[in-house]
Formats: sequence, structure tokens, C-alpha cells
Amino acid sequence: MFAHRIDDHLALRMLRLSDAEELFALTDANRAWLRAWLPWLDGNTRVEDSRRFIQSMLDQYAASRGFDCAILENGAIVGTVEIKVVEWAHGCAEIGYMLAADAGGRGVMTRACRVLIDYAFDELEVNKLMIRAATGNTRSRAVAERLGFTQEGVLRDAEWLYDHWVDHAVYGLLRRQWASGDAHQRL
Repeated sequence: MFAHRIDDHLALRMLRLSDAEELFALTDANRAWLRAWLPWLDGNTRVEDSRRFIQSMLDQYAASRGFDCAILENGAIVGTVEIKVVEWAHGCAEIGYMLAADAGGRGVMTRACRVLIDYAFDELEVNKLMIRAATGNTRSRAVAERLGFTQEGVLRDAEWLYDHWVDHAVYGLLRRQWASGDAHQRL
């Protein structure tokens, strides 16, 4: 099971079923903030919904399709970050994330993603990582850009967000780009 200490205050570890109540409380407390960009909030209204989500992530891990981590700040969950294998045959995976409103603006997500990028390239040996974010989601897009991802295009009407379609900016990062330090120069 994946776990990594980032610094004295920040750590990542795979989500556990015992996290369901805390994850739901975080989601519920940040519902208005997260709803601006995440389409699944209306389907997450009980602790059991978070428990089902965590079980699906554990099933994904068991099938070698990726995993979802709790981002812990001083031991409390402040967000999640996921690596999802899109296509093993082509060495392609995707990173997704969410963060509580009061945890933003301090580099928490950028540091958490750096850990998963290293893991994906070094341990999973993927060739390419992708991040997709709604074009209007400037905070999520800024994380990708700070990490050295290159915007490769825009998917029009890529996601139904409650009552309207949103376009997604698609970002990519290659293993050789990360290894050469090209991406690190932007940090």
C-alpha cells in the first residue's frame, strides 16, 4: 500500500475504508467549493457514498489500475490525489485531485502531485501522465502548469457539470521531460 511523508506536516497514504467518515465530512464541509468543478457531489450525500467510493478505489488498486491517496496535513485529511492507469499497453496514466478550500494556496497539491509523478515514472514506469481540468478551473490548471505539464489541447463539452457542459484543458507530461529536469525548472 502506497504511503509517503512529504514533510513534517504533510503526507500521502492510500485511502482506507476507515477514512469514510472523515472523507465525507471533508466533502460535505466543502460541498459548495468543490461543486464548482466536480460533477459527483450530488451523488455523495451520506458516509456510505464515501465508503463505496473508497471501496471502488481499493478495487481499482487490486486490479492494477491505480489508487487514490488521502492528503494528510497534521494527520487530518485535507484532500485526495489519484493516479489512474488509462492504458498500460501505451504507458499512459492520469492524475486527478481535490482539495479543501482552506488548504489551498500553500502548495499542498503541487507537492502531493510531485510525489505521485515520481512514483508513476519511477515505479509504475509509465511514459506519460495527463491531467484534465475544466478550462475555467484556474487553480487546477495552475497545478498542472507549475509541475511542468504542457497543455496539449482542449476537449470541447468534455463533462456535464450539473446544468451545463464544460470544456477540459488536457495537459501531458512525458517521463523523459521529467527526468531531464525540464519540468523541474518551472517549479
